[in-house]
Amino acid sequence: MKNLILGLVVLSTVAMKAQTQIIAHRGYWQTQPPTTENSIKSLENAQKLKIYGSEFDVRMTKDGVLVINHDEHHGKMEISNTNFKDLEKLKLSNGENFPTLKDYLKQGKKDPSVKLIVEIKPLDSKEKENELVQKTLKMIKDMKLESQSEFISFSLNICKEIKRLEPKFKVQYLNGELSPQQIKNEGLDGLDYHYSVFEKNPTWIAEAKTLGLITNSWTVNDPAVFEQLRNQGIGFITTNAPDQFKK
Repeated sequence: MKNLILGLVVLSTVAMKAQTQIIAHRGYWQTQPPTTENSIKSLENAQKLKIYGSEFDVRMTKDGVLVINHDEHHGKMEISNTNFKDLEKLKLSNGENFPTLKDYLKQGKKDPSVKLIVEIKPLDSKEKENELVQKTLKMIKDMKLESQSEFISFSLNICKEIKRLEPKFKVQYLNGELSPQQIKNEGLDGLDYHYSVFEKNPTWIAEAKTLGLITNSWTVNDPAVFEQLRNQGIGFITTNAPDQFKK
């Protein structure tokens, strides 16, 4: 009987570890009432859910201030060609101030159990991308958030620059054209691809796991897609509905 109980405990532990983890896409913003994606409130909402992590997008203004915004534009202003003092005049749709990375990280630090999934946005030159990476990593290290932060990007250069500067940081590539073996050869930690990529390449999740790579998929909002990925053993999904998939 003792051996049976022990076996059930081990199986239960393995099953728990194998569960697909949930990441909120640009925070948890599809609430009632709804808030704004990439807002401080959306991060706070994700923290309250007690999920694995919350993803957000980092950009750099013309005068070198790091800010949180998905699109290249804030209102009609192009972020990379506009100084922060002009950008901050326009508030978010929920009334919040236009968030800086520093303010976002301050909120993130309030709950160390929720990972900060830092997406660093591509820029039009390698030099600018490297500057953005260096400034982002410096701020994260200055705020002692190294163990709480993980990194993703559509730019292979950004991914490789993060690993060059901080080899121990977890870095996943977003663009979708590299196979698991190519990701491994580039020295990265995982692949974080749109679910359609895994549909076209149904062996990639298993191959990635064999290579010891992290597997994640975005933006998974359909329960049928979630079940398909979970059955393939996906490690993480990034979703606009983290509350629903947590259940």
